[in-house]
Amino acid sequence: MITAHDVSFAYDGALVLDTVRLTARPGRITGLIGPNGSGKTTLLRTLHAALTPRSGLVSLDEDPLSALPPRQRARRLAVVAQEQSTEVPLTVAETVLLGRSVHLTAFQRYSAADHEIAASALRRVGARHLADRVFGELSGGEKQRVLIARALAQRADHLLLDEPTNHLDIRYQHEVLQLVRTLAVTTVVVLHDLNLAARYCDELVLLDHGEVRAAGAPDEVLRPEVLEPVYRIGVRRVFSDGGLHLLFHPLTRSHAEAGPASSDATSA
Repeated sequence: MITAHDVSFAYDGALVLDTVRLTARPGRITGLIGPNGSGKTTLLRTLHAALTPRSGLVSLDEDPLSALPPRQRARRLAVVAQEQSTEVPLTVAETVLLGRSVHLTAFQRYSAADHEIAASALRRVGARHLADRVFGELSGGEKQRVLIARALAQRADHLLLDEPTNHLDIRYQHEVLQLVRTLAVTTVVVLHDLNLAARYCDELVLLDHGEVRAAGAPDEVLRPEVLEPVYRIGVRRVFSDGGLHLLFHPLTRSHAEAGPASSDATSA
């Protein structure tokens, strides 16, 4: 379980997160959604100690995150961030194998089991054929799948992903998120696509200007009266094939003045 209790953070005195609360439960996917600049990535970075909160507490299975040594954090928490250095000319296989390094002691070498775990992770994201390629020469979508494979190779109990579908085509967006759903770990994922959030997340946290505007099941959060004031766009809900889908349209002046109205529809 990952818990953020009244977490605040500021860049150069400007408040970016304001007393944010979040609980991500084992075996479930918690999605962080909200407009650009709402604080999603900043919150995710506080959840893996890349940033230190100005106030509040982040806990990992009730252990204060700040009290855990870096190697212990890395064994328990795998991260796929947006910013990745490609300066070191590693192959894809070597890049994924780095996920096993947190389990090695000083001067210990990768075992045959480590190599098999890394190869298996590459297969799971559909990238085994890239093993001998240089990571820095891959396309954006290929890099994203490799980085997810590296996180899988860590075999941590907690997984944080910042826009994992970025650069991926539609097929791989769904395949990656379907894969994440099969993992029996605590997952927090930043997503811009609200329809992907509706389909694959168990719980959502909607951020706006660094504050939590709504939290709960997708059906509770992804409602016109909740989304329209935050995103400044009209929202219509459609239920098709047993799932919730959102349609968007510009808000007219009269619509905006009248305020958001609930709009649900059913499609065969």
